[in-house]
Amino acid sequence: MAVMPVRKLLYTMSLPLMVSLLVQSLYNIVDSMFVARLSEEALAATALVYAVQFLMIAIGVGTAVGLNALLSRTLGQGEVAAACRVATTGLVVMSLSAAIFSLAGIFCSPQIAHFLTSDPSLVGLCEDYLSVNLVFCWGIFLQTYGQRLLQAVGDTFLSMVSLIVGAVLNIILDPILIFGYLGAPAMGIRGAAIATVIGQMVGAVCALGFNRWKNPSIHVRLRGYRFLWSDVVAIYRIGLPTIVMQALGSVMTFVVNGILLEVSTTAVAFFGVYYRLQNFLMMPMNGLGQAAIPIVGFNFGSGNHARIRETWRVLMPTGLVFAVCATVIFWLCPGGLMALFAASSEMQALGVPALRIISLTFPLATTTMLCGYFATGLGNGTINMISGALRQLVLLAPGLAVGIRLWGIGGAWYAFWLAEGVAFCYSLWRTRRLMAQRLSSDAI
Repeated sequence: MAVMPVRKLLYTMSLPLMVSLLVQSLYNIVDSMFVARLSEEALAATALVYAVQFLMIAIGVGTAVGLNALLSRTLGQGEVAAACRVATTGLVVMSLSAAIFSLAGIFCSPQIAHFLTSDPSLVGLCEDYLSVNLVFCWGIFLQTYGQRLLQAVGDTFLSMVSLIVGAVLNIILDPILIFGYLGAPAMGIRGAAIATVIGQMVGAVCALGFNRWKNPSIHVRLRGYRFLWSDVVAIYRIGLPTIVMQALGSVMTFVVNGILLEVSTTAVAFFGVYYRLQNFLMMPMNGLGQAAIPIVGFNFGSGNHARIRETWRVLMPTGLVFAVCATVIFWLCPGGLMALFAASSEMQALGVPALRIISLTFPLATTTMLCGYFATGLGNGTINMISGALRQLVLLAPGLAVGIRLWGIGGAWYAFWLAEGVAFCYSLWRTRRLMAQRLSSDAI
């Protein structure tokens, strides 16, 4: 963290993270590809429950981001014992979060399904998925926790391995449990949920095991452990804006699905497909940003401002290269991407032009995301939260609703241009101001 050339350090740490995140996104991609072969209704149901999944991910990832930044800064200050205490506190709050969602799955799955949609056939499919995905959510929380402890000490390789193991198992189990191969009962959409939670639980076991035996600095120590509310406050001072920002994604998918249900079930199914494809192709940029958090946090804690500025100069151009590549893929191959999900002719007619319109905003979205990660490493999560609100909810959802009324569904997708453009301007301006304030008066 302190001596390796910044470009080499960022790429070395981000490559396993990119692979990890790409593999992680396969959970939803593969589920959707197999579920699409059941029916378009089943595919629409997975798009609807994604709002709930996204909320769960928001809590886990946001807590982990705050924990990661705090651990990196604490280690940069040479306080190893304090880092171990913080890691133990992180395990406590992660476990409590998982317990809340698990109880919600046990007692509230039918009510949540009815909240998502009033269509009786979709309600049943949503309930089948949620009754498994929520009750057995422990895997995703503990897997995220274990991975961030490894990332805090720079070990992104073992973090990647834990994700790959879980994702590969999920991919293998999906067709077996959905369609009933190898003697297993055909469980449909419920089988997709079971395959997902099994993969997450196995990945969690791997991540926690790697920390137990391979993490050289951070260990969970219950003996003599002292719970401090100040540690919780420090974690969520950084992580809460990320939770809010990620949760906005959940609210956005819920609101947009409600808007699109008035158009057709096909529109909802398409938006679910788009969101999964977009998440998959944007994962390299997320990997870069997540690698930057501990690098920036460690060097901020140790007072090495020159390395932080160098990280900025490497991070942004690299992210833009990936963004342009993702745009080219969406622009040149929209039909092929839709065909992966057994898209009907109606979905192809709606989705092909939409993918091309939306993809032109990827460079703007990438800059916004990377600015948010960089600011989080400097201890400011508010920039990430506000820019996320602008691009995912405040401007996008109303823009889609107005666009549908004025120009129909085909013209509504230009709302992405407005939302991403405003968020880009805000995040870049605020991050550069933060750097000037916290690092030095030198030119950035």
